[in-house]
Amino acid sequence: MHFSPGTEDCPLPFDPFKSCTVPRPIGWISTISKTGVPNLAPFSQWQNITYDPPIVMFSADQHVDGRRKDTVINAEETGFFVWNMATYALREKVNISAQPVARGVDEFELAGLGKLPCIDAPGPRVAESPCHFECRYLNTLRFPGTTRVSDADVVFGQVVRIHIDDDVLLPSGKLDILRIRPLARLGYYDYTSVTEIFDMRIPNADGTELAGLEGRPQRAR
Repeated sequence: MHFSPGTEDCPLPFDPFKSCTVPRPIGWISTISKTGVPNLAPFSQWQNITYDPPIVMFSADQHVDGRRKDTVINAEETGFFVWNMATYALREKVNISAQPVARGVDEFELAGLGKLPCIDAPGPRVAESPCHFECRYLNTLRFPGTTRVSDADVVFGQVVRIHIDDDVLLPSGKLDILRIRPLARLGYYDYTSVTEIFDMRIPNADGTELAGLEGRPQRAR
């Protein structure tokens, strides 16, 4: 089967688009308003852009009434946002923080989550999360949609500080991903978590390429 999105009706009962680009890591983003109210929300359009310097992005659709998301507004007004790793153990808390609530509601309190202070960012991070990125806001690209809901703000930031819980580090210095079980989105109402890892290496890759794949940019400089 095939169809043209936007000009033809999908021949399936559920649109497959979001379930093809999978799994998508969760951008569990915490911010704080200019008036000091913390905010926390998950976004399934989240990704790293490059690694030296580390740049990340998340995309936020609008509320059904056309309002922009508090996360975007707060990042733009304060100059920072924080990524908190969403895990299988925290899945219910992540889901609670996804609720559409009035501006000024603290989703940390709504979901029963603790707060840890940041060093560079003005807002808090999720105490129960094992990994955090403090991100300095760079810019927003706005893409108009066909409805008010599908208007999208794509927010970019540079990671200026990384926090890792020592308990999720292996003796090798790598993250213990199988212990963390990062949460990912599959489309529809479906999610998954990482429960299996296998190793593959690119044949004939040179040292610079390997340095990037290994997360050792200093070797490539």
